[in-house]
Amino acid sequence: MAEAGLAGMASPLGGLVLRHEGPVLLGIRLGGDPAGLPAPPAAIAEPLAAYLETGRWPIPVAYRLAGTDYQRRVWRGLLAIPAGETRSYGRLARSVGGSPRSVGNACRANPLPLVVPCHRVVAAHGPGGFGGSRAGVELERKIFLLALEKPGARPNPLRVTNQNTGIAE
Repeated sequence: MAEAGLAGMASPLGGLVLRHEGPVLLGIRLGGDPAGLPAPPAAIAEPLAAYLETGRWPIPVAYRLAGTDYQRRVWRGLLAIPAGETRSYGRLARSVGGSPRSVGNACRANPLPLVVPCHRVVAAHGPGGFGGSRAGVELERKIFLLALEKPGARPNPLRVTNQNTGIAE
């Protein structure tokens, strides 16, 4: 087995920092600083870039998820939500067991946003949170991803500020 490494790439969501073992994706950090990191293997970079351009899902990339039994159950529930659709935290909780809060916690722990589409889970009255935040750039990323998956939609890339450099990406 290859040693886990980090790679970085630009995206319409801001920088992505990817953790991988060779061509197997282990983690995605949205809004990370890719400066100084090598490019990811083509087997990871090309499918992610294609998804972020077209919104076509599922993303054909090899990946491995590590989490608790409950988290993996929620993540399987996320994978069953078709692109362009959403489910409420409550509805997903009823289908996988648990509470809306426990589903939200499992979504926040998701190491592979984009691949495992936690952005498709919304509050009963509004978009809910994303990445542990209910406002700001994290919520803008969720809204971008939901718009990206709508047929015929081409949302504008986000203008996010790199937290390390202060420069808008």
